[in-house]
Amino acid sequence: MQALENKIPPPLIAALFGLAMWGISLLSLSVELNITLRVTLLATILASALFFCIAGVVSFKQAATTVNPLKPDTASSLVNSGIYSISRNPMYLGFALMLTAWAVYLSSPWTLLVVPGFILYMNRFQILPEERALGKIFGSEFTRYQAKVRRWL
Repeated sequence: MQALENKIPPPLIAALFGLAMWGISLLSLSVELNITLRVTLLATILASALFFCIAGVVSFKQAATTVNPLKPDTASSLVNSGIYSISRNPMYLGFALMLTAWAVYLSSPWTLLVVPGFILYMNRFQILPEERALGKIFGSEFTRYQAKVRRWL
C-alpha cells in the first residue's frame, strides 16, 4: 500500500480553502452584483456542485466500492459509468464548484483566485496518489479509462 500525500479528508480541505476565501473577503473590496444575477449565479453553481457530489457518491454506492478517498487501495471496482463517464473526479469538481459559489456569495473577486489553488492542491496531494493506487489495482483498465475521461471535466 502506498500512502497518500494528503492525510486530510477532501471535504475538510475544501472547508479550509473556503475559510481562506472568507479571510480574503474581509481584507478586500467587494463587488456588488445585481441581486437577481447574484442569486441566479449562486443557485446555478451550487446546484451543479451538489449534483456532481451526490452523483459521485451514488455511483460509488451502486458499485459497492469505497467512497473513502484516503484509502484508494481498498477500491473493489473501477467506477467508469454514470457521472464517472464525464469526470474522473466529480466529487472534487463539486467541491471546486462549491468554492466558486462561495466566492459569488462573498462578492469578492479576489476569492476566486483560491479555486485554482484548491484544484492544484487536489491534483498534487489527492488525485495523483489516488491514480497511482488505482493504476496498481486496475492496470490497463484504469489506463484506458484515464485516456477516455478527463480528470475534472
